[in-house]
Amino acid sequence: MSLSRRQVTSAALAAVPLGAVAAGPARAGARRPRTLFIAGDSTAAQKYSDAAPETGWGMALPFFLHKDRPVANHAVNGRSSKSFVDEGRLDAVLAAIRPGDLLLVQFAHNDEKSTDPTRYTEPWTTYQGYLRMYVDGARAKGARPVLATPVERRRFDAGGNAVPTHGEYPAAMRALAGEERVALLDLQALSLALWQRLGVEETKTYFNWTATEQDNTHFNPPGAIAVARLVVRELLRTRVLGPRDAVRLRDEIPTSWITWPAPLA
Repeated sequence: MSLSRRQVTSAALAAVPLGAVAAGPARAGARRPRTLFIAGDSTAAQKYSDAAPETGWGMALPFFLHKDRPVANHAVNGRSSKSFVDEGRLDAVLAAIRPGDLLLVQFAHNDEKSTDPTRYTEPWTTYQGYLRMYVDGARAKGARPVLATPVERRRFDAGGNAVPTHGEYPAAMRALAGEERVALLDLQALSLALWQRLGVEETKTYFNWTATEQDNTHFNPPGAIAVARLVVRELLRTRVLGPRDAVRLRDEIPTSWITWPAPLA
């Protein structure tokens, strides 16, 4: 189904999912919370009851952030840096974002689909070009852009070594972050190291492996919680957030905290 830009904007602003908290009207003298917006793909996106136990890491992010650091998760299944823009979704984010907010951008999984012209970008040209639109758009609104290399898929070679799957995209994002002086969360490197540490069998308990599906791209609740923890640690390391912004980083997070609301009408 093709949606108009107005429909996309309305849906994005009206259907903020669980865990994506919008700041209410400010009281006189009260400081407005800084919202962390996520622009990304299915690995980060909110999932609904028809997709459970599939879980985006953005669903778990609020567990590790202070209540004054709300999350607005605009990540959507199947989107690339290009299609997210072309569908008007970046416009919707920029319509809601405010000075002092953060825009965390993670794309590449679908940018890699070279047979799909609606999503494909080339790492060192169009991919970087689209990412600049997010960086420039956030800065124009007085918000801070943050780039995150794509979290890794679960793939191992015959020797049991975790194998990178994103080609030149992480390197292209790292280079752009350096050129633009944008904070970089290197989720690709960190998640690859985590999968290596866990090994071939234990990683299955972090991905959406069920009796009927063997999904090596999307997470289940433990995987989403683990990646969200990496994200917040990186936000602290890069000083995008301060120590008081993070909570529970050393705590065991119950998987029962993850919930899947009914699908949107």
